[in-house]
Amino acid sequence: MNKINVAVIGVGHLGKYHAKICAEDQNVNLIGVVDSNKENADKVAAEHNVISFTDVSEVIDLIDSAHVVVPTEFHHVVTSKLLNAGKHVLLEKPMASTVEEADELLSLAKENDCILQVGHVERFNPAVIGIQKVLTQPIFIEVHRLSPFNPRGTDVSVVLDLMIHDLDIILYLVDSEVEHIDAVGVSVLTDTPDIANVRISFANGCVANVTASRVSAERMRKIRFFQNDAYISLDYVAQNAKIFKRKDWQIIDEEINFSGERPLQKEIQSFIKCITDGSRPEVSGEDGRNVLKVAEQIEESIKEHLDRLKENHPAVSSTS
Repeated sequence: MNKINVAVIGVGHLGKYHAKICAEDQNVNLIGVVDSNKENADKVAAEHNVISFTDVSEVIDLIDSAHVVVPTEFHHVVTSKLLNAGKHVLLEKPMASTVEEADELLSLAKENDCILQVGHVERFNPAVIGIQKVLTQPIFIEVHRLSPFNPRGTDVSVVLDLMIHDLDIILYLVDSEVEHIDAVGVSVLTDTPDIANVRISFANGCVANVTASRVSAERMRKIRFFQNDAYISLDYVAQNAKIFKRKDWQIIDEEINFSGERPLQKEIQSFIKCITDGSRPEVSGEDGRNVLKVAEQIEESIKEHLDRLKENHPAVSSTS
């Protein structure tokens, strides 16, 4: 197989890992890295003995594909340039700032016959893959994704920053239409919600309760599934799951460890495979668009709740 010429666009906290994995992959030829911060670009480029650039237009004719790991507000403009030039794109989550922008990217990918994969990395978590063998039809799902405050990612709300990971997993595993969303959110340290909770009701009767916070004292990444024959508790970070089942009127518990694999590496390998054989991405542009739509609905529900609060309590600010 011929090596795929790749550039990583944006080499901040997450982009550095994309560059490292690409540099190590035998099927990839990392041409260079791009970052508007020249010092940052030079540093990461030197680590992998590649060329640094400060603008995507400087590298676009040298590559077959690109990883777009820039702030969300630039996803649309950067990815549009790449797709218009016929380049395949692995686009970090959230796919875009709005559903309208996501739809435009989908159209460009189709028009130019390009692979467009969205970086919902938890799909490649071995624990998520592993529990699908025992997960049949969840009735109730509960999620906690909590983090201490970090200025990185605060260009968007906690819904698009953290919660969207779990929204993608829920939409993927429930595979039913969303019927109702009821959400609340609070801004603590930024101008957008830093803590949010949503209750999502699906057409098939499943209900998901999702909490995300980026101002917590502890770090937690857990999702729990309740179904008729079992309760499954999954830890994204530890990459393990505890399964509780009833047998002869006793509760039997089993712990399964799936650790040992790097989800980001699996995600990138999957992207390379799609380019090579033309297969549909595990997390397609349509998937990214659909989860972004639900995230937008959650943000709108939060806004409506805050508006109701302000009507009854004028002292409540629009960002509280």
